[in-house]
Amino acid sequence: MKFFIDTANLDQIREAQDLGILDGVTTNPSLMAKEGISGKDAINAHYKTICDIVDGDISAEVLSTTYEEMIAEGEELAKIHENIVVKIPMIKDGVKALKYFSDKGIKTNCTLIFSAGQALLAAKAGANYVSPFLGRLDDISVDGLNLIEEIRMIFDNYDYDCEILAASIRSPMHIINCAKIGADVITSPLASILNLLNHPLTDKGLAQFVADAEKMK
Repeated sequence: MKFFIDTANLDQIREAQDLGILDGVTTNPSLMAKEGISGKDAINAHYKTICDIVDGDISAEVLSTTYEEMIAEGEELAKIHENIVVKIPMIKDGVKALKYFSDKGIKTNCTLIFSAGQALLAAKAGANYVSPFLGRLDDISVDGLNLIEEIRMIFDNYDYDCEILAASIRSPMHIINCAKIGADVITSPLASILNLLNHPLTDKGLAQFVADAEKMK
């Protein structure tokens, strides 16, 4: 399973990269705004910096919602770097844009997926990734992991060349359960990834090893 980090924060991206487990990055307008980045030129420059740090797919989201505008914006984003994946919303014009970019050989990530039907449409249109949002479904008392299972079954039934990118990850258990189900990718805040390191028995065992090593000096 691939590990992507869901942030626009360069320090966090570098930390994940230094850990040696990072395969890519996803961002969205909210994450850009959180870092105080606004304006097309500043946003595009930030994407270029991320691409210089991480040798993997970098999802860059279009900010428009009409077919013509998404095409123009997506083509501009794709020119930033060969690792850019154009992130398209799951709407009618978005599905049309997915097909356009697929025909042009431009990689895409269909975002804001909340049903298996939406994922199926995106895969049919040629999306390289679909991004079901687990945490947001959990927030309304719907089992987000069940959606991952449904999409996995459908994609396996028909051998779709489209990766399931589990998004809106809220905890290390989300990551583990996505791995069990067979999600191709998770995109997560750095904290959830780092929390996979933690176990009280590891801490206890290491403390004992250190104490015993001190006695041997």
